[in-house]
Amino acid sequence: MTLGDGVKAAALIFVAAIVQVSIFSQLHVFGAVPDVLLVSLVAFALLRGSVAGAIGGFVAGLLVDTASLGTLGLTSLVLTLAGYWIGRYGETTGRDRAHAPYLSVAVVTVLYQFGLLVVHFVLAENAPAGAVVRSLVPAIVLNLILTGPLYALVRRLLRPVDRAELSAEVQLLG
Repeated sequence: MTLGDGVKAAALIFVAAIVQVSIFSQLHVFGAVPDVLLVSLVAFALLRGSVAGAIGGFVAGLLVDTASLGTLGLTSLVLTLAGYWIGRYGETTGRDRAHAPYLSVAVVTVLYQFGLLVVHFVLAENAPAGAVVRSLVPAIVLNLILTGPLYALVRRLLRPVDRAELSAEVQLLG
């Protein structure tokens, strides 16, 4: 990743986090909130790989926790794991497939919601499991609607990494 790409990636994550906290967190559609930050992180991780996805997830979560005055590190932990695993999916099988962003967003939306629920439970905080289950399908639909335009924007901002560049980082077996 060049310096210019790093600056673009940092700006993308920063803007997505601020827009999510300031605008989209107030927007409730059928009991769910569209997650611009999560969809942007998925697109970034698919295009850049697991390490960049994990770093982007950590920074994004830290920004959200700081801006929303939430429990520091809670969102960072879940988004770091999400960024890493979607990056691995992009490195190994999914980057060139047309359905990869949509499948990734659907799966990560479910895992992100339940991951936050589990972390709240482990910290002995109130975690509304019923609200999470009720809002899960609308959240998936809203995030899937955002996937096409956001993936195209991120792909335009950050050129995809070639498989040859990743081969030094990822050794596929078989």
